[in-house]
Amino acid sequence: MSEKLPANAVVVEAALRERGASGEIVVLPEKAPTAAAAAAQLGCEVGAIANSLIFDADGAPLLVLTSGAHRVDVELIARTAGVQKVRRATPEFVRAATGQPIGGVAPVGHPAPVRTLVDNWLSKHEVVWAAGGHPSTVFPTTFDELVRITGGTAVDVE
Repeated sequence: MSEKLPANAVVVEAALRERGASGEIVVLPEKAPTAAAAAAQLGCEVGAIANSLIFDADGAPLLVLTSGAHRVDVELIARTAGVQKVRRATPEFVRAATGQPIGGVAPVGHPAPVRTLVDNWLSKHEVVWAAGGHPSTVFPTTFDELVRITGGTAVDVE
C-alpha cells in the first residue's frame, strides 16, 4: 500500500484481512460516488461494480450489494428479507449503521454486523469492484468472496 488511506478505508482494509479477502484497497484519482463513476475510472463494465446500498428494513439496516447495472426492487427485497417495508436509508442512518458515508459504503468494516444480500448478477463478472469505506476507495473481489466475507445471502434484486 503506497498511498495513505482515508481512516474508514484503513478499517475496511483490516476487516478484509481479518476475513481472508485477497484484494487490496485502491485509491482512485477522483471520488466515485456512483457505479458509473467508478467503472469509468477503473475501465470496467458498470455491471462489475458492487453498489453498496443501505436500506431501512423495518428499522434495521439491510445492505444490498447490487450490480451497478441494476436497480433494486424494494418490494422484492422486502419479501426476500421477510420484512414489511424496505426504504432507502437517510445519510444519518447509513453512517450510524456502517460508520461510512454514502458513496463509499464498503461491504465490511462496520461497527456491528449488517444483514447483507448480494445480487446474483455479480457472479457474471470474474472481478467485482466494491467500495472501500470512502468515496475514493475500492477493492477487487469476486462474487463468491463477497458472499463469504459479508456472511451474505445471494439473491435476485430485480
